[in-house]
Amino acid sequence: MPPTLASLVHHSALKLTVRAGEDRLDVPVRWAHVSELADPVPYMEGGELLLITALKLDAEDPEAMRRYVKRLAGAGVVGLGFAVGVNYEEIPEALVDAARDEGLPLLEVPRRTPFLAISKAVSAAIAADQYRSVTAGFAAQRELTKQALTDGPEGLLAALASQVDGWTALYDASGAVVATAPEWAGRRAARIVADVERLRERSAPASAVVGGPENEDRVELHSLGTGRRPRAALAVGTASALGTAERYAVHSAIALLTLTTERSRSLYEAEQRIGAAVLRMLLAGEPEHARTVAGDLYGGLLDAPFRLILAERVAVSAARIATDTPGRGPSAEAQGRGPSTEPTGRGPSAGALGRSASVGAPGRNSTAGALSRNSTADAEGRSAAAGGPGGRGSADSAGRALTVDASGRNVTADAESRSAAADAHGDPLGALAEIVESAGARAGEVVLVVPEGERLVVLAVDGGAAVAACAEYTAALEAARPREQPSVGGEDELVVGVSAPVGPIAAAAAYKQAEQALSVARRRGRLYVEHEQLASGSVLPLLADDAVKAFADGLLRPLYEHDATGRGDLVASLRAWLSRHGQWDAAAADLGVHRHTLRYRMRRVEEILGRSLDDPDVRMELWLALKATSTE
Repeated sequence: MPPTLASLVHHSALKLTVRAGEDRLDVPVRWAHVSELADPVPYMEGGELLLITALKLDAEDPEAMRRYVKRLAGAGVVGLGFAVGVNYEEIPEALVDAARDEGLPLLEVPRRTPFLAISKAVSAAIAADQYRSVTAGFAAQRELTKQALTDGPEGLLAALASQVDGWTALYDASGAVVATAPEWAGRRAARIVADVERLRERSAPASAVVGGPENEDRVELHSLGTGRRPRAALAVGTASALGTAERYAVHSAIALLTLTTERSRSLYEAEQRIGAAVLRMLLAGEPEHARTVAGDLYGGLLDAPFRLILAERVAVSAARIATDTPGRGPSAEAQGRGPSTEPTGRGPSAGALGRSASVGAPGRNSTAGALSRNSTADAEGRSAAAGGPGGRGSADSAGRALTVDASGRNVTADAESRSAAADAHGDPLGALAEIVESAGARAGEVVLVVPEGERLVVLAVDGGAAVAACAEYTAALEAARPREQPSVGGEDELVVGVSAPVGPIAAAAAYKQAEQALSVARRRGRLYVEHEQLASGSVLPLLADDAVKAFADGLLRPLYEHDATGRGDLVASLRAWLSRHGQWDAAAADLGVHRHTLRYRMRRVEEILGRSLDDPDVRMELWLALKATSTE
């Protein structure tokens, strides 16, 4: 503890006597200062014990003493020491009364006690307190380091909470609560998520002090990470301001947690390469080799049906305008339900897949994964897109992480999706990777994330939290879309295609399914399409596509031109005949003409178009062309 007036009074060598303010002697003394100025306040900082002999004061003037003492108390002076036997044989009553009225402790200093002795006593006590603080800080550092090595960040948080006699919480790069200590601190940690979000907007290192709800806590927030973008945040809640020893402990914890986020870059990159290799093997139809390479790292992903998520950036363009313009876009029934007629010809590049991947496995380094999620991505300029190992807890050393405790987190996936949506315009793929990995880490799910150029490939457990978080995130982006028509050259958008649930043997088929869904989403102006949606509903709304309409107009134009001359109703006749599956009598009855007249018209259709109606492909194209023109 720092020296107090009480400790100075009890100092046997000083022989100080209390003359006023007996109930305020427990106030800490920052320094002992001698001044004979009539107004020493401009030179005070607060917390001083002021020593005087009243050389230039009229200490017997009650009004002057009241003003003098009032100014000292207002400047934060904690006590007044008056030397007797110098200018006054005893302390004047005017000064004693003024000190009592103001509540300022007044100490009588005997003639045999020089001011220098008091200054030395204060200085020695301050030095001893600082030494104790430094010693305690080193001890705390050793304990925190031990806990970080043996129990990972979870043990470190618990040790830090004990050191500061409060609570601690760790947040990942998305602002979600990763872990707390003690366990009851989960709710308090969740209440300041908004403050953590604001801290994330500042370059690391950054810190802030916030008051808890109803002033129940004083909370310090510190960003973690050495790059421009914070990769995690530490919250320390206490009942009062931190002392020197506690400050040492917090700084040690910040250093250790920062090392945890940075320590595994080489190992992390190796895991990325393994993840990319596993994905390449799956797509090449070698699931057994993939399972062997995956091992325990994230082989659990291959033991259950998974979905392949394919995401890419697309420029905000006329495709969105067509969707947003009334009467131009597909109906609500049709959105996301039609297979693409364009062969994309795109597959996963082996070179691209070999560049980077991120994985999360249940129980393995879930906290460390959450903390280091952006480390490689920052180095590669991809921010969070590269992700981090998000889940398996082993007995690793310094970088070992904790098991995620869902009860310690009151942050929903919806809230994270809304938060990430705000960052998506700058890096939509990175924001998606961050959301998916955070959700997987919290649920203990294995997640494989592989950046592929301007695309992102994700393998996640079917029906799991990661897939649900992806859907919620894109829904948040959809809701945040501006309704007005975007200008050309605007910011990129995220488009996501999701395969049906598959096993390892069908990974290549899942990639094609995701590409088909992605193509439909891109052409329809949707942000999220699942492959199952492509086979549901009707194919007819897909005919509203401009390319299909152009084909239909070109195919049927000769018939429309013929009918415009008044020489027959070939288009209506063709529609009736096709709708009756080529049944002459039924189609003729629908038209109100003789069947021979209908036969003549169909021969004219064949002559004008130069195509045979006996060909089923021709009949299919003509029927789709008629349906496409009827949707205008």
